[in-house]
Amino acid sequence: MTDLSNEARLRVHSNSRQTDPDPVETAEWLEALDGVAQYVGPERVQFLMEQLTKRAGALGIPVTLPRTTPYQNTISLTAQPPYPGDAALEERLSAALRWNALAMVVRANKAYGELGGHIASYASAVDLFEVGFNHFFRGPGADGGGDLVYFQPHSAPGVYARAYLEGFLSEQHLEHYRQEIGGTGLCSYPHPWLMPDFWQFPTGSMGIGPINAIYQARFIRYLQNRSLAPASDQRVWGFFGDGEMDEPEAIGALSLAAREHLDNLVFVINCNLQRLDGPVRGNSRIIDELEALFRGAGWNVIKVLWGSDWDALFARDTNSALLDAFSRTVDGQFQTFSANGGAYNREHFFGQTPELRSLAAHLSDDEIDRLKRGGHDSRKLHAAYARAIAHTGQPTVILAKTMKGFGMGAAGQGRMTTHQQKKLDIDDLKSFRTRFSLPLTDEDVAELKFYRPSEDSAEMRYMQARRAALGGYLPRRRRRASEPPRLPAISTYGDFAFELNDREMSTTLALIRMLTNLLKDKAIGPRLVPIVADEARTFGMANMFRQVGIYSPHGQLYEPEDLGSMLHYRETATGQILEEGISEASAVSSWVAAATAYSVHDVVMLPFYIYYSMFGFQRIGDLIWAAADQRARGFLIGATSGKTTLGGEGLQHQDGTSHLAASTIPNCRAYDPAFAYEVATIIDAGMKEMVEDQHDVFYYVTVTNENYSQPSAPKLDPLELRDGIIKGMYELPRDYDAHPIVQLLGSGAILHEVLAAAERLESEWKIPVSVWSVTSFTQLHRDGILAERASRLGNPSESYVSRLLGTEASVVVAATDYVRAVPELIRAIVPGKYVTLGTDGFGRSDTRQALREFFEVDRDSIVIATLHALHEVGKIDAAVAKEALKRYNKAPGTPPPWTW
Repeated sequence: MTDLSNEARLRVHSNSRQTDPDPVETAEWLEALDGVAQYVGPERVQFLMEQLTKRAGALGIPVTLPRTTPYQNTISLTAQPPYPGDAALEERLSAALRWNALAMVVRANKAYGELGGHIASYASAVDLFEVGFNHFFRGPGADGGGDLVYFQPHSAPGVYARAYLEGFLSEQHLEHYRQEIGGTGLCSYPHPWLMPDFWQFPTGSMGIGPINAIYQARFIRYLQNRSLAPASDQRVWGFFGDGEMDEPEAIGALSLAAREHLDNLVFVINCNLQRLDGPVRGNSRIIDELEALFRGAGWNVIKVLWGSDWDALFARDTNSALLDAFSRTVDGQFQTFSANGGAYNREHFFGQTPELRSLAAHLSDDEIDRLKRGGHDSRKLHAAYARAIAHTGQPTVILAKTMKGFGMGAAGQGRMTTHQQKKLDIDDLKSFRTRFSLPLTDEDVAELKFYRPSEDSAEMRYMQARRAALGGYLPRRRRRASEPPRLPAISTYGDFAFELNDREMSTTLALIRMLTNLLKDKAIGPRLVPIVADEARTFGMANMFRQVGIYSPHGQLYEPEDLGSMLHYRETATGQILEEGISEASAVSSWVAAATAYSVHDVVMLPFYIYYSMFGFQRIGDLIWAAADQRARGFLIGATSGKTTLGGEGLQHQDGTSHLAASTIPNCRAYDPAFAYEVATIIDAGMKEMVEDQHDVFYYVTVTNENYSQPSAPKLDPLELRDGIIKGMYELPRDYDAHPIVQLLGSGAILHEVLAAAERLESEWKIPVSVWSVTSFTQLHRDGILAERASRLGNPSESYVSRLLGTEASVVVAATDYVRAVPELIRAIVPGKYVTLGTDGFGRSDTRQALREFFEVDRDSIVIATLHALHEVGKIDAAVAKEALKRYNKAPGTPPPWTW
């Protein structure tokens, strides 16, 4: 009987629980299937099964196909290719890596108990990584620039341990694991911001790695289809934990990877069955769940569950006793088996039935203890990786079963507490040394001495030769692109914005017009990546459908309903727009891939992700923070922004906080422009900083859908105007009858209310006023912090705000369409009395004017706030302030719009 035949029988045995009324007929069907598999091949079997399923459906007979396969390896022993590596040398290298990873964590926590770190995760994943490093991961010198690897974050010590053997990291680096302030330390998890020459992708926040890996693989195809990168076999590898797959982001884009046939993508899921506190699935099997999930999403699934030592047991198991036992064993019990030795497993696993006892009778307790799971067997893993990269038409997931804390013995293997294990006593360390045959003396072990074989040793020569054959070392990160594109002059795309002469236009429309013009530029145009989450028409981008098309690797396989329209929906394999559907997480993941292409692919791309601002930082703030860590360069456009400009949509759509969130991200330049010429200036400055200067920053720009009068740029010195817009604040030219005693600050949509309030203060109340357009409270805040620090450290400095406002004005009033905490960012550097108005509280559905009155950021409220402040500083009588309340129908004691 062939292995294929045996597998077929076991599959039926495992998945069918019905009584067979005609076993003879069943045997005939199975033998026929065995013959096809043996003499024709598995492709023919697959075809026949599909035809049978279709015929059953045509006959009206529902067929429920199993979503999971038996709890065994996908690749049979006979289908397993010969192992090409030197297993003995690789085992010795793995032992050195295990020890050094363990030593750096234990040493750090022996010296400083609060540093933390993880041992058990890498202990379970060593072989997953090493098979890749030795045989599959292509370095930057390979075709297409090499493979891209998303490393499981808790395994970072193991990646450092390999970089130490390779010579990239020194012993001093390892000695300062999680001690970064001194300059030679290593960060806790993969952080490109902290190690810009090493880590490529931040994966420390669970779930972000999987979705980013999918969109990175997709972006490779995007570049290739648009002829911005050569066709190659470049592949994306993602190493993730089984517990991590519970995150919505981790599984949210699986169907896209299958739909776009991303066979350049391989997930390797480390199924050690444990989360931080205990089993991932105590009462079921996570591997079964993941298999069903990925198969249902259209992925190719390869299971690597049992190591080579199990092959002989499976061969002798003619009655499927092992598969029956596995089918009854849940993950919580598998964890208990991991945590106990051979004697326990003989009694409690193999002792379940006479058949199982017989299978293990010839094995000693030590041999039972050493029965490896598949994720610790290089031969099994190599076969899975080889099949994965040979597979076409689908992404592949490899479900590799491991033991958390493998090799840590009673101190940590399979224990509930193993994730928190930071320290090992001397006996545990010696046991680890012996378990992996490390050439360390008892003194070396006691001192936690790092182990590095000599450069001319067989292990080191082998390791270096393998990396040379695969194209060099990884991870390695490129800091700058070699050939950034030339940028056009602002006049070629934004000239109109400076000469609008009070024409009504929204800032969103102005931005889209600039983007449309930029797309026509021969140098930067092809590098722009417009990205939307199903809102292109809302933002006035429908004209781009025809201009540059929507990216679809399969082109357009249908006739669009609006084909006769000038702005019809056009999908093409060379399309430039990434239209991600209703998924902000997907859109920002595409944005990250494009915004880091300068580093990953040495191709400068400039993405514009345009979205409802409320669904940006609030909804996917963690992904944007990861983008900052990854040194992304691009534009995030918060369209229809603010609390009062998107009037009718109501609470869930109205954004009053995104600028507050943006202010917390150090390399995010956040702007809230009011006028089209301000938008053009910010876009131009951003392109220069990110493309020409190659600074690791990104820009968040909020624009609105409200049409209002757009003035031409004020007749100021152009450099002075530009400097003010970019630094965050400049004065709007006005005619004064007297020296201003009030300075009004406004931003975004509320600047028009501020201007109207200034007119009222002067015409109705005879109060001289100056007006400032604040394009960025965040930039002003940061400048103030720098000035304050410089003064504190002996270099007296004045903030930009203080320098502009001076000390003569007694009252400064700021109003924005955001919560008051945004203008409050600059309170410490505003001279005189400072009053802030904002849109605190939940949003409402109503007209713009009603909303501004409700949140008290309308012109009347600004006037009242100003007069009250002037009374408080003794500039006007109380009667004047009371008269304002009466005139504008504001009753004392009116409840505020917010709810604490």
